[in-house]
Amino acid sequence: MTNPAARQWYKSKLVALMDLGVDSFKTDFAERIPHMNIKYHEDKYDSYAMHNMYTIMYNQLVHETLEERYGKGGAVVFARSSFAGGQRFPTHWGGDVESTFEGMAETLRGGLSLTLSGFAFTSHDIGGFEGTPPAHVYIRWLAYGLFSSHSRLHGSESYRVPWVYGEEAARILAKYLNAKHRLMPYIYAQAIAAHRLGYPIQRAMLVDFIDDRTAHCLDQQYMLGPSLLFAPVFGDDNHETEYYLPAGTWTAYTPLLGSGKPRVVRGPRWVKEVVPLSEIPAYVRAGSVLALGPSDMKKPDYNLAEGVELRLYHPELGKTVACEIPSGHGAEIAATVTVTSDESQVVVKVVQGSLGGWGVRLFEDPTLKIDGVVGATLDGSGEECVNHGGILFRADSGVTEVIIRRTINPVTV
Repeated sequence: MTNPAARQWYKSKLVALMDLGVDSFKTDFAERIPHMNIKYHEDKYDSYAMHNMYTIMYNQLVHETLEERYGKGGAVVFARSSFAGGQRFPTHWGGDVESTFEGMAETLRGGLSLTLSGFAFTSHDIGGFEGTPPAHVYIRWLAYGLFSSHSRLHGSESYRVPWVYGEEAARILAKYLNAKHRLMPYIYAQAIAAHRLGYPIQRAMLVDFIDDRTAHCLDQQYMLGPSLLFAPVFGDDNHETEYYLPAGTWTAYTPLLGSGKPRVVRGPRWVKEVVPLSEIPAYVRAGSVLALGPSDMKKPDYNLAEGVELRLYHPELGKTVACEIPSGHGAEIAATVTVTSDESQVVVKVVQGSLGGWGVRLFEDPTLKIDGVVGATLDGSGEECVNHGGILFRADSGVTEVIIRRTINPVTV
């Protein structure tokens, strides 16, 4: 990497692969650089300092080679090692980990440490790399791995394709893939925010709840962006897991225990429960506007501004929240939506850009009474409402504003 001729030779090999259609590279290793009995091309390079800098030079060369072909913003590597400043050449994965629950917990802890150190993205080998995971380890790891910004199934001496682990694993993988594909408008928007502001996507709880001392030491759960909380389970279907919900109202992202409707939990509190293999504790923070794509897209790259469902979770009275909907092309924002709530109505307005075939799903107090709606049609039946809860409104064609008039009856505690 320090010899210009060697760099040019290596770059020519990458260019030859790009000519065949390759658009990304896995930059493996670069951390095993010795510091003794080694000489670099120029004497100015200190062998001890270069142990860490070598990986930066390696990833930078590959990243810039990709940029030359695919343009600024069009390059991505899958890097194993890094150092301070390496966040400029994303993304990074956790290396070779054992296929055990201990390895899974270590992976999460390491990823959260990475994103607390200035890196916006983190990934890992779902199911672990070394050894072969039992089916229950593989299934639990699927949920954690797929509800991450970047997901990869990869092993050393055994395959990680789901059917190797049984039909149940294949069904659960399909369910989580569909869920992640639906989340792409949200995840993509978080990636843009990470690029602009440096916020990590998958992050430790203390990032969003710095005033909550309990959140400072949590290393077995995480936030995915500012709205979603996930608590992976590190045990089989008989394992009693425990996780923490900070202050506020939290709505289960999916019906956690097959109850038919998402439950609502008010924090701060610890939750201890046995979670089926087919589920992961996943909650949405009150006040969130969560943009989801259509169901059954079967791919992550689609028009993210078409068929959007805006999920409003317990809107805060007297407050306006903005939500950016990306187009899926670079850092382009297709539309900006604002949500304003007061005691009598919720107003959802496309203030910039446009959305096609969009809708609103309102999660609020169970005593909520809908008094009327302007600009949309109430959809109070169907499988969607049974599976996801909330009250669904489908925006009329061409409208840019939906007004939901409602009455919230006070709850006596």
